[in-house]
Amino acid sequence: MQALVESGHLADLRWPDFTDYRAHVKDFYEPVGYGLGWLRAAQGAPQSGPQATDQAMAVITLLESADNKGLHAEDYDGPRWPERLARLRQTNPPPTEDDLARFDLALTVSLMRYISDLHIGKVNPRHFNFGLNIENKKYKLQELIRQKIIDSPNPGDVLAQVEPQFAGYQRTVKALQAYLALAKQGDGEPIAIPAAPIHPGEAYAQSPQLAARLALLGDLPANTSAASAGGDTPAIYQGVLVDAVKHFQRRHGLDPNGVFDLRTAHEIDVPLARRVLQLQMALERWRWIPPEFQRPPIVVNVPEFQLRAFNAQQQVELTMRVVVGRAYQHQTPVFTENMRYLIFRPYWNVPISIQRAEMVPKLRKNPGYLEKENLEMVDHEGHVIGSGSVSDEQLKDLAAGRIQIRQKPGPNNSLGLVKFLFPNQYDVYLHGTPAQELFAKTRRDFSHGCIRLEDPAKLAAWVLSDKPEWTPDRIKAAMNGTASTQVNLDKPIPVLILYSTAVVQANGEVDFFDDIYGHDSELEKVLAKGYPYPG
Repeated sequence: MQALVESGHLADLRWPDFTDYRAHVKDFYEPVGYGLGWLRAAQGAPQSGPQATDQAMAVITLLESADNKGLHAEDYDGPRWPERLARLRQTNPPPTEDDLARFDLALTVSLMRYISDLHIGKVNPRHFNFGLNIENKKYKLQELIRQKIIDSPNPGDVLAQVEPQFAGYQRTVKALQAYLALAKQGDGEPIAIPAAPIHPGEAYAQSPQLAARLALLGDLPANTSAASAGGDTPAIYQGVLVDAVKHFQRRHGLDPNGVFDLRTAHEIDVPLARRVLQLQMALERWRWIPPEFQRPPIVVNVPEFQLRAFNAQQQVELTMRVVVGRAYQHQTPVFTENMRYLIFRPYWNVPISIQRAEMVPKLRKNPGYLEKENLEMVDHEGHVIGSGSVSDEQLKDLAAGRIQIRQKPGPNNSLGLVKFLFPNQYDVYLHGTPAQELFAKTRRDFSHGCIRLEDPAKLAAWVLSDKPEWTPDRIKAAMNGTASTQVNLDKPIPVLILYSTAVVQANGEVDFFDDIYGHDSELEKVLAKGYPYPG
């Protein structure tokens, strides 16, 4: 056993290299002289060798059903345990000491991987440069197993507490199990991509097939047959079938106009196995989230273009649309920080990158650009240098970043009338915007990285709800006044910027969104490489 542990390699495993867990495994076996942990002499059967304990059998059952948690049973040798258990029961020839050691070590490594994967995810989010820290969540695996599992009357109860306790996580697990069952049934008959958009009332020969697919996905009521969906003329695209398409479009971030167009057809034809993978990756990301916040968080899900604010019961108290960073070059980062203050009627301090790339060229073409856009030049102490014509020398200073441009407060300010600050390394914050027309679009990645709010006044009221002096009228007055006003929060509010292309709503419905930044693709590639994962 000691030699196997020291090697960090066990050929019996699906993923033989366990060097990333070697220190944990050594700390598990060394204090007991590298004795077996999961095998005991069989009671009343002196001729047979050591057998798996009840706890070992309970753990194996959980490893074999790991798919239900968004993991893969094969990663924990799920298909291999029946043969190993049969080998333990053999009497001619009986299992060797090497067989026993390999069985025991395989179960220890598999369980350690399972616990870690279930608790903090397989891949460290830092690998993707995400601002999420899982270090404080990590277990001392050898202590957890020795103290709470190896002699537990019910190891399943212990391992249930290892998982994230968020309601959204539990809903995602349940939804995954439903989609796994659907995927086993198959995707059904493919839906032909229409040559031109099909509008309500128009002929569409595949209406019955479309109805069958939407019934499978849950968008068409379960008591509606494929034939009855089209009424007296099933080949006509109409009635409840149109309503089902609208429902499907809403769940997939599309314009719910009921028109069966190319984009909608492509989304309907996405294989169920792909939806399963999206849910699995959503669960991986749930495991990266800090387990406890100081108070209910504000959460922005980038691919969904949606903000939610939660109460102490994990219920959504506020929701609104947001605009996030452009997919090309200006992606909104994934991280968590604490909101500490907000500013009514803020200045917009133009980032140097935007100043150089966008504003200096405009100033060269139009010397009156500053005045037109309500901009002014300031030094690094915030002293105003000018807001009119720009000299050649000032242009050089602007290009070099020796002086800066900022936009004065007002309704046309790029930050709107309020911004919410949660200081972070990315210089990202929440703010209003005068460009309200963008919120009508289904895909809303238009910013330079910060997050624009559909209704900043409503969020201000939620953020300041523990300050009774900040009534809605006072908030409105501050937003429409003449001075910039900073309000510090008595208690910081966690802000979580996450990225998930699968979201399970409180009613159990599952929404899927485009992988606009390619983060799903990156995670999929890393997961496909197997253990050891970047940690």
